[in-house]
Amino acid sequence: MPWFGMDIGGTLTKLVYFEPTGMNRKEMDKETEVLKNIRRYLTRNSAYGKTGRRDVHLQMDNVTIRGRRGTFHFIRFPTTEVGAFLQLARSKGMAMLVNTVYATGGGAFKFEEDFMKEVNMRLEKQDELDALVAGLLFVDARNPCECYYWAPPDDRPVHEHSSYKITLYFVIFIGFYHSADTTLSQSFPFGMRGLDRALHAGPVSIGGSSMTAAAVAMTISKADGLTYSEPPYSEEALSLYVKKSYNFTNPYPFLLVNIGSGVSILAVRAPNDYKRVSGTSLGGGTFLGLCCLLTGCKTFEEAISLAASGDNTTVDKLVRDIYGGDYTRFGLPGDLVASSFCQMCSTERRSRVSREDLARATLVTITNNIGSIARLCASNEGIEKVVFCGNFLRVNPLSMKLLSYAMSYWSKGALKALFLVHEGATEPKNIQCGALSLAEVRSRCNGRAEAYFQC
Repeated sequence: MPWFGMDIGGTLTKLVYFEPTGMNRKEMDKETEVLKNIRRYLTRNSAYGKTGRRDVHLQMDNVTIRGRRGTFHFIRFPTTEVGAFLQLARSKGMAMLVNTVYATGGGAFKFEEDFMKEVNMRLEKQDELDALVAGLLFVDARNPCECYYWAPPDDRPVHEHSSYKITLYFVIFIGFYHSADTTLSQSFPFGMRGLDRALHAGPVSIGGSSMTAAAVAMTISKADGLTYSEPPYSEEALSLYVKKSYNFTNPYPFLLVNIGSGVSILAVRAPNDYKRVSGTSLGGGTFLGLCCLLTGCKTFEEAISLAASGDNTTVDKLVRDIYGGDYTRFGLPGDLVASSFCQMCSTERRSRVSREDLARATLVTITNNIGSIARLCASNEGIEKVVFCGNFLRVNPLSMKLLSYAMSYWSKGALKALFLVHEGATEPKNIQCGALSLAEVRSRCNGRAEAYFQC
């Protein structure tokens, strides 16, 4: 029979299918036509209907479960489409093969009657946090490069890097200066794009004299001149980050931050010793919901795409907007967000704001909040490793980099935000699969394995 695992979350449903490989002729002859059709349908397609997707890049080959070697396939679809999934399962003859399915997540309770009514399946419910921890350990044990982090090449936090020194040389043809070569030293707090606009804005005033720049040469160096620092949330600053492997061989203790529709934070001290220490209602579902409301986008992918090209500083009020620069007494840099969305109190700014900027500000707000809470939890628990997982981070390096900055900033560089290759897949993969005990699985699972169920 096929082996499955499910996590029916508040926003997404994740399904793991284990495809046995290397079957002998006798086993192949015993395989029913219905089972063959299901296997072919699941493994030969990467899209199912309009919303179902198989994440081919997460596929895990040569995995051994209960003495059988095979391949893990990871499939996802919106939880709002559970009804369509059940209709598909019925049309493929799933009810002829299965009477019990292992599942986790709130939907395992919410849709229990629907599964029984539509396809005669009983859901064997497993605790989602148990499955999450077991899933993480399972995948990390199977993939030596499973854990990684984002940081600048030298591992120094972005906010500790030297500011760009920008010297502007103007060749003057209208004005009252004796020299044709003049250095203009002035602060430009509006980023590279704003700087470019300023350079072409027309006459400038130096020493009370109005003059026009006939030609401008800009050099970036560490010499004296114009000091300019990109906001840490900008694409320019985040482009410094590179992906680096992290050795998770000795994991305990670690903090596990699961970002789904909401956020749960676990302190994990051993495979069987962990507790939920905190959480927040402001998670991935909040980001998507607000983006749909503010920008009119339809999907998570669209929301992330908008955020990737946006500028949150047109929406958020920064420390420099209040103090005119850094708040030096308490070490708050001028480019730190002081109040999320505060610029939207202005009618004029609201009329000029773009969908992209609104999406970016929403993402910065959510990731800053999660990073701040995670850092406080790590401090309270005396834990130095913080692992972020969940479907919110799936194919979403922008959010990972923002979380990396938030963790590094709030911990003064002491904590790294760690991530998993199989984001969002750990819980389904980790639910008991027949005779495979939870304790045994707990020594092996990660990110997409929330629910592992045998059919």
